[in-house]
Amino acid sequence: MLLGRDGVDPNKSDNQGRTPLCLAASEGREGVMKILLGRGDITPDKADNNGQAPFWWAALSGHDGVMNILLGRDDLSPDRPDNIGRTLLWAATPEGHEGVVKILLARDNVNPDRPDNKGQTPLWAAASEGDDGLMNIPLGRDDVNPDKPDNKGRTPPWTAASEGHQGGVKILLGRDDVNPDRPNINGRTPLWWAARDGHGGVIQLLLSREDVTPDKPDKYGQTPLFCAFENGHLGAIALLQPPESASPNPP
Repeated sequence: MLLGRDGVDPNKSDNQGRTPLCLAASEGREGVMKILLGRGDITPDKADNNGQAPFWWAALSGHDGVMNILLGRDDLSPDRPDNIGRTLLWAATPEGHEGVVKILLARDNVNPDRPDNKGQTPLWAAASEGDDGLMNIPLGRDDVNPDKPDNKGRTPPWTAASEGHQGGVKILLGRDDVNPDRPNINGRTPLWWAARDGHGGVIQLLLSREDVTPDKPDKYGQTPLFCAFENGHLGAIALLQPPESASPNPP
């Protein structure tokens, strides 16, 4: 009824720049999407003030049906980032939308390892959230770097360890192309952060590796054991306690 009137603009946005198509996509309204996309005067890729187009909102909300409708068009880019560099794949991953992730990764025009403006990839986001299932999807591809650091030098194993996601750490440590002792820009390794926050299970996984240095200090000279002492994590202290000849204090 409204679209039948001459004074109604189907592309008119609200104060946040969101068009009717954006709202329909975010709510999964497939019927409304088809009506709007069937018009010749609709702009299907018009983004809001944050650079988030209808496609992006469908991915964030996990609406597989809407995604397939939009993917049927030639004038939309499924790899278009928003203003902070987060693509559709990036938006869907930390939300746990496995269906959308699989739909997007099945396409040749989607970069599965494209980072946002912070240098964080979709895999990085999955590792940070501790979503083991979603981590395994991009890890099955050859064009995804599981050890890719963000702008602060934090890799997927690093963020999984710092958040205490034991399953994610185990998955990543099972790969040959991951450095489990790689520090961030402050010299803080995955073990350092696990010790700081008292993640005992993660500490055990990391200490089981011969390529992890248990007393590696950060750039301020603080070792993992020092951080465990400072924060009162008794379990972590017991795991990290060095031989009597070593000192728990930083240089």
